[in-house]
Amino acid sequence: QVQLVESGGRLVQAGGSLRLSCAASGRTTGAYAMTWFRQAPGKEREFVGGITWRDGDTYYADSVKGRFTVSRDSARNTVYLQMISLKPEDTAVYYCALSTSSRYVPISVTESYDYWGQGTQVTVSS
Repeated sequence: QVQLVESGGRLVQAGGSLRLSCAASGRTTGAYAMTWFRQAPGKEREFVGGITWRDGDTYYADSVKGRFTVSRDSARNTVYLQMISLKPEDTAVYYCALSTSSRYVPISVTESYDYWGQGTQVTVSS
């Protein structure tokens, strides 16, 4: 079993920055990728950005490229989402997810992930 705990969400003004953390515990050995998704009220959960655990390759949604950065601390089993130039449309609950797949799976698809955190609220005021 794996547990994921997100933290760092809060209210921030437009143009501000924020860093989210996702700490993984349990059987994370051999994890394929850890990824951030978000879900705004009345909308479907959407891909934000992710990182492959072995190689550190990163992937981003077009809407956040150049503003958000995903990084990892393998020793701490923690993934970060650094967000700058935040916009009101970034307001959502942000979730991290872990894939334990032993082969390639699409990073941006929710079905690729076996474990999810409880989410952390990010609110960007205009």
